[in-house]
Amino acid sequence: MPKKQTLWVTAADVARRAGVSRSAVSRAFSPTASIAPETRQRVMEAAGALGYQVNQIAREMIMQRSSMVGVVTAGFENPFRAKLLSQIIAALGRQQLTPLVMNAEDPVQIKHSLEMLLSYRIAGIIMTSASPPLGLARQYLEREIPVAMINRASDLPGADVVVSDNAAGAALAARMLVDAGATRLAFVGPTKTSYNGKSRRTGFVRAVQRIAKDEPRLVDPVLVHATEADTYECGVAAAQAVLTQTPRPDGVFCSSDLLALGFLDAARQHFSIRVPEDLRVVGFDDIPAAGYENYRLTTIHQDTSGLANAVVEMLIDRMESFSGASRTYVVPVTSVVRKSCG
Repeated sequence: MPKKQTLWVTAADVARRAGVSRSAVSRAFSPTASIAPETRQRVMEAAGALGYQVNQIAREMIMQRSSMVGVVTAGFENPFRAKLLSQIIAALGRQQLTPLVMNAEDPVQIKHSLEMLLSYRIAGIIMTSASPPLGLARQYLEREIPVAMINRASDLPGADVVVSDNAAGAALAARMLVDAGATRLAFVGPTKTSYNGKSRRTGFVRAVQRIAKDEPRLVDPVLVHATEADTYECGVAAAQAVLTQTPRPDGVFCSSDLLALGFLDAARQHFSIRVPEDLRVVGFDDIPAAGYENYRLTTIHQDTSGLANAVVEMLIDRMESFSGASRTYVVPVTSVVRKSCG
């Protein structure tokens, strides 16, 4: 037997049950519309009895205003990005905006996904650090659809950017390593493919150069090891390359916690290195695993709630007034001291 088709309750059904006009139902669900209190009450009682829900898409088409926001991201398996995505969705919800999440991981599918977002007449788009190239964002800006980005390069005219204070975080990492007794420092991160990797490397190298002026024991320049990505596996591979150097670094700053966790495991298992006695390691992100007993990773904490709230606020500003120069908002970071750095 074929499955019975689900029938949606319409505004006309509510109007018949409440004994009012179709337009009265529409006004009853519009907070600013003029309607008698007793009429609104009858409509609401009828809607509740029938299980009626407003067709938000149809309403937005009539009003020529959308509440849907595209959220383009990738790396869902990354704990930091997963947490950031959940905070973005929550921040949009608090503003009565509906997120449409698109996975930018598949280069074949991303063009279709972005075109699909356009078909929904989205009010704006948020792109995260793992999203597609900036050229794709220009398609939205050309249509005067606001674009706000998190932890991306801020060289796209018309787009707003929210970033963690990578320079300050890298400087904190350098100071913690030096204060813990490290004299031969290394940086590990995706310096060719990642905005975060590049900016954290630059901040770390500059901080070490400043510290070296007052610390004669500190060896400069910093050993920089570029990884393909910021994954655990890349951290393992980086340790196998960096820890065979002569002399071997005794202080390492990894641009992400996942890199640092892989680096720590490889250092202990393949080189029998003691942490923090022989090697000090600092990460970046403060994912849950950083606090696990096996790691107790000293790291730089990114404020995912602050990033999400700031990017949604900037996007709403653009939705109200599209024109204007690009803006960059920097979210502070903090150090989290555990056991991997002395």
